Amino acid sequence: MLASFDTHLFWEVLHSGPYWRGALLAIGLTCASLAAACLIAFPLALGRASRSRPVRVLVFLYSWFFRATPTLLLLLIVWDVLPQLWPVFRGSWFTAFLAAFVALALNEAAYMAEIFRAGLLSVDLGQELAGRALGMKQRQILRRVIVPQAVRIVIPPTGNEFITLLKLTSLASVISVHELLTSAQEQASVSFSFAEVYGAALVYYLVIVSVLMFLQSRLERRFTFRSRGRARTVALAVAASHDAR
Repeated sequence: MLASFDTHLFWEVLHSGPYWRGALLAIGLTCASLAAACLIAFPLALGRASRSRPVRVLVFLYSWFFRATPTLLLLLIVWDVLPQLWPVFRGSWFTAFLAAFVALALNEAAYMAEIFRAGLLSVDLGQELAGRALGMKQRQILRRVIVPQAVRIVIPPTGNEFITLLKLTSLASVISVHELLTSAQEQASVSFSFAEVYGAALVYYLVIVSVLMFLQSRLERRFTFRSRGRARTVALAVAASHDAR
């Protein structure tokens, strides 16, 4: 079985331009989509705790819709349906990459909102009360007390979402985004050497995910130390304020 594996073709494909360009495009699409998703998700996470019922309902509907819609279907809706409904999306500016970015960002924001909400809820309510006792405003409490402590809870699931999103970029091949899987499929359609072609694509994904997992572990160590330091600082400040009284 292994005798039919063409090692020369495997290494040739592995080092080919379309593969590494496709890998870079997949990484770029992942980073851009996750960054946009985080910007959308943080207000959504705050909205779930809002005192306004309409705000909570809107946030719930957003989360419900995008979590219930398959990512592949969402990509097809953004790329094929939007131009039919609104002519503005028929312009040359609306590229396949942009459509994939919009679809993945909107979809991922629904999941990141839940992750952020879990991180915010993990901070004890006493921390907020301590901040108020020091005369801090709500924004200051959120920025200086709650968010730094929630970061260590948010990082692990965010790293997992980053890896998942990287793999989901392969679905963008259905709307002609020339990422890594598209390059592999094009090579396979020419050579019909599926083991070598898809094996090379697999190596790229394994290497990228391994690097991401390493960076995630380093980031967890760094922010866990910082969050503990911030928590100790807040505790000492609260103790000092009580001693002053």
